[in-house]
Amino acid sequence: MKKILVLLAHPAPRHSVTNGQLSTVAQSIDGVTFVDLYKDYPRFKINIEAEQARLEEHDIILFQFPLMWYSTPSLLKEWQDLVLEYGYAYGEGGTALKGKFLLPVVSAGGPENAYDADGYNNFDLRTFLTPLEQTADLCHMTYISPYAIYASLRAIKDGRLDLHTSQYKALLCALRDDKFDYKQAAKLDILTCENLPLKQGAK
Repeated sequence: MKKILVLLAHPAPRHSVTNGQLSTVAQSIDGVTFVDLYKDYPRFKINIEAEQARLEEHDIILFQFPLMWYSTPSLLKEWQDLVLEYGYAYGEGGTALKGKFLLPVVSAGGPENAYDADGYNNFDLRTFLTPLEQTADLCHMTYISPYAIYASLRAIKDGRLDLHTSQYKALLCALRDDKFDYKQAAKLDILTCENLPLKQGAK
């Protein structure tokens, strides 16, 4: 059984029904450690040693966050800047995270067709998340295609949130129980509640 670390980075979680439901699910699953970074570090004073120790104790790292100005919320960027140090996560002797997995779990405010060369955001969602993909590569980690929900503010009204949430639970359980098809996932730019590559027998 793999150990999973979910790092939530949302500056105003009380205003996000989507991330609230995902967080509740993550906290309910055995083998998953859930951390609310903005709750733990409201003044951005990150305990580097504690965060590094937490990383080393887990096999799969999830960054759960809303896309904000086409990037991660500021605290998650600060966390990366401080925790993923040279000599620890990359560079000479920096192999502490080698063999681990990194998976972004992203809520985007715009609809799927906005994240396209012909859409008003001009680029697809995978492109905006390229810095995380390269971070995983530099840190000797395996990058898993992001699990995303588009038009997240309308998800309840559109009747999509419950399926997205239930599939998030299925995703976490599959990762934990080695029932996730990594090869198939690598062929997909974005994972959604409709295309999760779960192996037979996944809960």
